[in-house]
Amino acid sequence: MNSEEIIKVMASQGLRITEQRRTIAKLFADAEGYLAPKDVYEHMEKTYTGLSFDTVYRNLRVLHEMDVLEQFVFEDGIRFKVHCGGHDHHHHLMCISCEKTIPVEYCPMPQMNGIPADFQVIRHKFEIFGYCKDCKQEASNASELTGLQT
Repeated sequence: MNSEEIIKVMASQGLRITEQRRTIAKLFADAEGYLAPKDVYEHMEKTYTGLSFDTVYRNLRVLHEMDVLEQFVFEDGIRFKVHCGGHDHHHHLMCISCEKTIPVEYCPMPQMNGIPADFQVIRHKFEIFGYCKDCKQEASNASELTGLQT
């Protein structure tokens, strides 16, 4: 999504389009990967003095609820990125080295066993962590070099 598409979604869902929200939309549209709330706050704080971290975080949550942003939980905290285009319900393969995200259309939820009958599932999320093809190859090459040096 580009920044104008993000703004269009916000407006269509009744969100007031402020300069701060335009800045957030542009920041995420231009971002190559994930942004932590702290990263967004530090970027915004340069232009909008007096802006609180809570305001930034609240806007990130609203954009997540609107399906503009996707939220990911990494070992070092929560991060956001623009929603994968064209994918409604999907899950992710996530590289723990380069943080590349690969959307997966398959949903294992229907095959889940052991969920109590009296438990109502509202939503779910599956994230599978590992190494992408490039990082797996780099790790393999590095271990081969290490083996040659001993």
